[in-house]
Amino acid sequence: MRAHPLLPVLLLSLAACSSPQAHSSVTEEFSVELPPGELGLVPLPAGAPAPDYSIAWRERHLLMESIENSLGYLAAPSSHQFFPYGPISHRRMQASLERFYELLTTATSAEDFRKQVIEEFEVWMARGSANSGEVLFTGYCRPLLHGAYEKGGPYQHPLYRLPNDLVKGANGEILGRQGPSGAIVPYYTAGEIRNQGHLEGQELLWLDSAFDAYIAVVQGSAVVELPGGERVEIGYAGNNGHPYVSVGKILVDENKIPKDLLSLTKMKQYFRDHPGELGPILDRNPRYVFFQESQGGPYGSLGQPVLPKRSVATDKDVFPRAGLIFCEVRLPEFSPSGDVLLQRPERFFTCDQDRGGAIRSAGRCDVFLGTGDRALARAGHVFAVGRLYYLFLKGLQS
Repeated sequence: MRAHPLLPVLLLSLAACSSPQAHSSVTEEFSVELPPGELGLVPLPAGAPAPDYSIAWRERHLLMESIENSLGYLAAPSSHQFFPYGPISHRRMQASLERFYELLTTATSAEDFRKQVIEEFEVWMARGSANSGEVLFTGYCRPLLHGAYEKGGPYQHPLYRLPNDLVKGANGEILGRQGPSGAIVPYYTAGEIRNQGHLEGQELLWLDSAFDAYIAVVQGSAVVELPGGERVEIGYAGNNGHPYVSVGKILVDENKIPKDLLSLTKMKQYFRDHPGELGPILDRNPRYVFFQESQGGPYGSLGQPVLPKRSVATDKDVFPRAGLIFCEVRLPEFSPSGDVLLQRPERFFTCDQDRGGAIRSAGRCDVFLGTGDRALARAGHVFAVGRLYYLFLKGLQS
C-alpha cells in the first residue's frame, strides 16, 4: 500500500471511499490538532471499565500476524528515533508486544488470558475530541483498478514513478525541487504534473479512468488489473509535498452534491454527467502521490504489511508507532445475502501501523479493510464515533 504515508479513506477529507452519512462539521470537530508536544494518550482513569481482553484470545490467529509485523518494525534500528513516547520507551513498547504475543500462545483459555493481561498490562486511552475520549473512525482500502504498461486505447491516464528531481531533507521530508537559479522551490502540483508534461517518460502505468487515477493517488496504493488479466500491486513511493484538498468537500461546498448524499458512487456519477469539470476540480487538490511496484503488500507507514481490521492509521505525531490497540466502534458488514451493509458494534484488537495525510489529531482513527470492491464498499460506510485504547506492559519505565 505504501512504504510511507498511505492516505486514508475519509469523507469530506479525502473522499475516495466516503461515507454518505458524514458531515464536514463532524470531521472538523474530531480533527482539531493538539498543541505541539502533547500526547494523544492519557492513562485510563481509575475505576473506568477496561477492554474485554478475552476477545484477543478468541481472535488470536488474526492478531498474531499483526503483532509480528509491529515487532518487525521495532527490530529495525531506525525505529528508535521515535521513542520515547512520553513514559513509553522503545524497550517497553517492544516488550509489551512480545509479552502479549506470548500470552496469546500460552494462555489456556480466554478467561486465563483475560486475567493475566489485567495483571500485567496498563491501559491508556486516546484523548479524543476535546479530551472527551471519543474518536472518529473512518475506513480505508486498496482499490482494484484497470490499466496497462503502455499508453493506448482506453489507457490514457498515467500514474508516475518517484521523480529524480524531487529533493528531500535529511529526515526524508519533501523540500521541493531545484529551480533554474539553484534555489529549492515547491515541487510541481498535481495539476501541473497532469497537464504540463513535467514527468513525461516516468510513467509507471496508464489507467482507463482519470477519476480512478485520482482514487489511486488518494489511496496511495492499488491493485491494477492488466488487459491480459494479470494483476500488479503498486504502492506509495513518495509525494510532492503539497497539502491535500478534498475533492468531495469541493463538490459539497459548491452545491454539486448534497452533503448527506456524498459517496464514491455519487462522485463518479457527477463527473460522468459533467466530464468537463473533472480536470479543473481535480487540479484544485495540489497533492500528488508517486508509485512503485510492490509485492506482499499492501504496506503501511512502518514499512510492514497492513492487514484487514488488524492495522489502523493514526496521527504519528501524537500516537506511538506499532502500538497494540483495542477499538470499540460500529463497523459495516455485509448481510448474509451480500447486498446490504449492516452497521454492527465491534470490539477488536489491532495494531497502529499506518498514518494518513488527513489524520492529524488525537480524535481520528482509520481502519484498513482490505482490497477490492467489497472492501471499497465497506470502507465507504465507516464513519462512526468510538473509543481507542493502547496497552503497555507494567513495570518497565525505560
